[in-house]
Amino acid sequence: MYMHALLPFSVLYVFSDILYFFVYKIAGYRLKVVRKNLEASFPDKTEKERRKIEREFYHHFCDYFVETLKLLHISDKEMQKRMQFENVEQIKELMKDGNSVLMFLGHYCNWEWIPSITLNFKGENKILGEIYKPLKNKAMDDLFLRIRSRFGSLAISKQDTLRAIVKLRNEGKQTLIGFMADQTPAWRNIHYWTPFLNQETPVFTGVERIAKQTGFAVIYLDMEKWKRGHYKATVRLITDKPKDEPENSITETYIRAMEKTILRNPAYWLWTHKRWKRTREQVEAMQQNK
Repeated sequence: MYMHALLPFSVLYVFSDILYFFVYKIAGYRLKVVRKNLEASFPDKTEKERRKIEREFYHHFCDYFVETLKLLHISDKEMQKRMQFENVEQIKELMKDGNSVLMFLGHYCNWEWIPSITLNFKGENKILGEIYKPLKNKAMDDLFLRIRSRFGSLAISKQDTLRAIVKLRNEGKQTLIGFMADQTPAWRNIHYWTPFLNQETPVFTGVERIAKQTGFAVIYLDMEKWKRGHYKATVRLITDKPKDEPENSITETYIRAMEKTILRNPAYWLWTHKRWKRTREQVEAMQQNK
């Protein structure tokens, strides 16, 4: 994989095109899941329109894979050219009085490139933390930890989230902590449902609870792909006074923003995930029998 990362992007994208043929045309990787998700999310689109999104998704999915491995060998200069951040000054403004910030993200475009935001804070005494779910395969888990810490970010295991945040706060460290909050919560942690992509959807509320407990400001990182291998992420404020917000309003604001991002170009979201694998009735029955 490291040898792969040494190759220039022009060659990597040739590999991506070949990979697309095998992943989509031959193996049909999670194709049934993708088609079910697209059909439920876009019932008003024609079959032809959904197939177009499907093909574009698999092309992008293969690009995501080679681009992520490229993180093993890419210069800071090239990374900043390819992954640009807008309105970072707002984060610095929110943190100027020693405060910390929670950042909502989504599995959109290439989320593995987001930790390069640390390059915008060089020389500043700030910590970027990202919450991650450890992989079952130890070798792959080690690989992705190495990739995600490429730009000096701190990987925080999902089960240690609150403990790590409180520890960093007690140590007086300013942190910008990213949460991938657009996937399915464990059924025990489902407390809120809302319409999302035309379906009643359970969503994470943990970020909001942490924000209200700590008083940390909350932002959303709106990502877009403007050409192959080039992305832009714009910082958008959700609230700098989380304790004053009505219950679930922070979560709802994020979900609406994430939905708007996806609808702008659906092909760049992670459609292979079984986002709607349980209904509300199933979850409520499981919680009652817990």
